[in-house]
Order: sequence, then C-alpha cells, then structure tokens
Amino acid sequence: MAQYTRVAGSVGLITLQNPPVNALSAMVRQGIVDTMERALSAPEVKSLVICGQKETFCGGADIREFGTKMSGPPLIPLIHAIEASTKPVVAAIEGVALGGGLELALGCHYRISHSKAKLGLPEVTLGLLPAAAGSQRLPRLIGVPAALDLITTGRHVTAAEALQLGIVDQVTDHSTVDAAVKFALSVA
Repeated sequence: MAQYTRVAGSVGLITLQNPPVNALSAMVRQGIVDTMERALSAPEVKSLVICGQKETFCGGADIREFGTKMSGPPLIPLIHAIEASTKPVVAAIEGVALGGGLELALGCHYRISHSKAKLGLPEVTLGLLPAAAGSQRLPRLIGVPAALDLITTGRHVTAAEALQLGIVDQVTDHSTVDAAVKFALSVA
C-alpha cells in the first residue's frame, strides 16, 4: 500500500508501505496509482515526494508474486504516468533503490539520496533485464557506457557514486524526506 499525506503546505508525500523492503507488490502499485491521482487532482498540491517507510525506498519487484497471475496495475504505465506528471515528482531514496525500485526513482523528475543508500539494477544476476524501462531511462540520464556497466553487471552504487554519475541530484546525511520536500518546494 501507499500512504498519502500533505506536508509543508503544498507537497504531496507518498510513502510506500510493504515491509521489509517496500517491494512493488500489486497493493503497492495500486496505492501509488491511487495516491498519484489524488495528489495530481488537488490544486493545493504543487509537487510530490515519493519515499519508503522505515528508511528503505524500494527493493524492487515483490518476488512473492513471481509465477502468479498478474494483478494490480502494471509497473511500466505507472512509471510513465509519474514521468508525465505536470507536477514535479521527487524520489527520496533511503536504504536501497534496487531493480524496479530504481526504475521507479528514474521515472521521477528528481532524486534525493541519503549518503548511505545503495542503488542498482541487480536483476541481471537472476537472468533478467530491467523490464520497467530502466534500460532506456538510465542511459538517457547517465550515458550509455556507464548505464551498460550497471545494467550488465548488476553492481550496486553508493549515493556518492550515483551523484557523480548523475543518477541522483543531491545527497544528504540528514533526513532524506526533509531534503526532498525542501527540494520539491524549490522546483514547484
């Protein structure tokens, strides 16, 4: 599921809730769709921040759903809708943004990361390719050579390296959500 609150007057805060890693289950995907619609239709909301509960952004797909009939909204159109949002969307990355979690963050307009966060597309180690447009968005963002390295090795990068590569826009040692809300207010 995803919880929606309004903070700092004009920022819609969407919090992913699926412990332990806030995996993108059918319920979480539906929660994102529902909360995005609510936030985008609210005239008082000028920008959005997506974060995960318990200091973890998103560990990717919910592997408990592998091999079962697809339910809930598909991830690709959901990420496309975030990217197409007329209101700026900022990802507040704490803990990990891996696989579909990084692809979700890549669909946001901006990414703020905690200094201890890890980012990557490790699905290649399972014989899978980034299937939610990460193989398109990452090269557009950081260039083909750097993106190919991450996509083909499954290597995780630190927040500092992600900043150097251009994956994230800012790194903080403090509250990532607070930094992302401040950033969202500045770009609204």
